[in-house]
This record gives sequence, C-alpha cells and structure tokens, in this order.
Amino acid sequence: MKSGANPRMLRQADRPRRTRTHRLLDWSRYFFFAVAILALGYVAFALLDAKLYQAYQSRQFEQERDSASTVVSGEGLGSASLPPVEALPAGPASPARLVTADRGRSALGRILIHRIGVAAMIMEGTDARTLRRAVGHVTGTSLPGEPGNVAIAGHRDTFFRALRNVRKDDEITLETANGTYRYQADLIEVVEPQDTEVLHSSGDALLTLVTCYPFSYVGPAPKRFVVRAHLVQ
Repeated sequence: MKSGANPRMLRQADRPRRTRTHRLLDWSRYFFFAVAILALGYVAFALLDAKLYQAYQSRQFEQERDSASTVVSGEGLGSASLPPVEALPAGPASPARLVTADRGRSALGRILIHRIGVAAMIMEGTDARTLRRAVGHVTGTSLPGEPGNVAIAGHRDTFFRALRNVRKDDEITLETANGTYRYQADLIEVVEPQDTEVLHSSGDALLTLVTCYPFSYVGPAPKRFVVRAHLVQ
C-alpha cells in the first residue's frame, strides 16, 4: 500500500464496475417480482370475490325458494353457439324466462353433483364476469322445468374443475325456487368449440354441462368437455 493511500478508496477501486447489463438485470428482477405480486393479488381478489358472491347469492336464493309458492313452466327453445365465456344470443322468451328477467341478477338456482363435490350458484349468461363468479345458464336454451335442453357453462379451473371426475350415471341436481330437478349423466364427450349440436333440443328434458378442455391446459383451451344428462325426477 502506497503511503497516504485511503484504504476505503482502494477497496472501492478493486470492486468490479457494474455494467449496464447488470443494472438491467436488477431492474428486470424487480419488475417481474412486482408483476408476480400483482398477479397473486388479483387471483386472491378473484377467489375472494367469487366466494363472497356465491355466499350472497346462496342466501338470496334460499329466501326466494322459501317464499315461492308456484311453479312457472312454459316452452323455451333456442339455438346458440358453444360457449366458453362469451354471451350467446337469446332464444324465444317463455313465461318462466320473463319471470326470471323480472328477478334481475338473482340466481336461477344451484347445481349440485354430490359425488364429485360440485356445488355452485347458477346465473344467467356466459360472459366473463358471470363465469368468474358462478356457473352460467347459456342464454337461448331451456330453463329448469321447461321442456328441452338446459345448458350450463363453467370454468374448468374454478366451479367445474371437479367435472373431470364425473362418471356416467352420476346424479346431477338443479335446485330452483320453483322446484328441484334431478338428472342422470348418460354421455361424456370432448368436442370442438364449433360443435353446437350438444346444445340442440330434441324435446326431451335434458341437461348439458360445458367447460373447456383439457383441464390442465394453460391458456385458452382448444376443446370443450361436455356432460349430457336426462331428467329422472
């Protein structure tokens, strides 16, 4: 060490200079860390929002069901395209559908598949906001209690995630303010998004559940997982 040299200045001189690339890498780490925190926060918010919404709609539904004294039925038959998240054109209005419209954003009912643990409130429509909070009745298809095909869509990573474990002959229950309807699964298949035949009505009392497939796919899934059931009660 030279006489009079400052040890602190020597230690700083010995350190390697941080290049522009190093600084960019540091900022990149901070950026991606912040993005990860924001993403986790959004997921937590979405899950909490869905849970609170389900609880609220469940309470409202129980109150409506307790006060219901009549069963409204009618003819409802419409055609639609296979969802997963986009709203579908409405079919002809029926008396039951008009009553539902008067209820605003009240739940249409509740879907239960006890064996695989599916339990979710059913709202009208298949837009992104609705499917984030509930499963959605495909507008233009029949309503529970009407003749025809009742179609319900849900996300594969939330309310319909357990649908991958469904089996033929499983019982599917739709609870509404006007009554309870029990269906038995008789067809499970994977179809293309443009295959709309699964939503067609033959006049029989049917239930069709639709979600995206494969269940483990990252991003918008290329196919649709369909469960068809017939009314048994």
